[in-house]
Amino acid sequence: MSEQPQTPRTEVPRESVRIKTPQGKPIATISLIVFTTIIFIFQYLQQAASNIDILFTLGGKINAAIAAGQVWRLITPVFLHSSVPHLAFNMYALYVIGRNLERFYGHGRFLLLYFLGAFGGNVLSYVLTPAASLGASTAIFGLFAAEGIFIYENRNLFGPQRTRQMITNLVMVTLINLSFGLIPGSNVDSWGHIGGILGGIFFSWKGGPLMQIKGQPPFFEMVDIRKKSEVFLAALIVVIGFTIIASLPAIVN
Repeated sequence: MSEQPQTPRTEVPRESVRIKTPQGKPIATISLIVFTTIIFIFQYLQQAASNIDILFTLGGKINAAIAAGQVWRLITPVFLHSSVPHLAFNMYALYVIGRNLERFYGHGRFLLLYFLGAFGGNVLSYVLTPAASLGASTAIFGLFAAEGIFIYENRNLFGPQRTRQMITNLVMVTLINLSFGLIPGSNVDSWGHIGGILGGIFFSWKGGPLMQIKGQPPFFEMVDIRKKSEVFLAALIVVIGFTIIASLPAIVN
């Protein structure tokens, strides 16, 4: 009885498998840092010359001005800072978390996330505290939240142990930064930070990257399967939701 020869199975060595991750320079992150720094330099020089912070007067989160219809103040505070350490801390945080997150989000969606976090933070601050405020930390806390959602939604790529470790580290860093607002006498806008977190969560949950590995061995690629319509809908929900929240003081009064 004759037998057909079996075709030998070709196994790809684990070490030869290549998974291509999203690449690209953090153009949006660097652009935000450069633009914000230029604005601060102008703000600093102008204030030193006139002893009046005109940019803050025109664009800071000042509740009375927002109530009077100057709604741009729910975004523009993200570009203003009170001191060099304030600017340096926020821009360093933006660089550390932004350059990696932007790789997966892409330039446009990353900018959308950044400004939605700023919008959510300033809205919640406007509704819940009368104190004036400024700074990019509203947006940066939105990035922290989006990073956590990204790790959780793509946990199958990281594995359970690494997922727990990364989320735990991120939560600890976020809580430590939030705790600064509990220090007596601090000028930290805690409600702004919380609003930024909520804006980041709501957008990234249904609008953030949902990665899937595709390809043929030994070459694989991480691909974002999130639909553009989902991104648009998530952004729209955040804008509408926080716009309604911003309208509450006028409705109550």
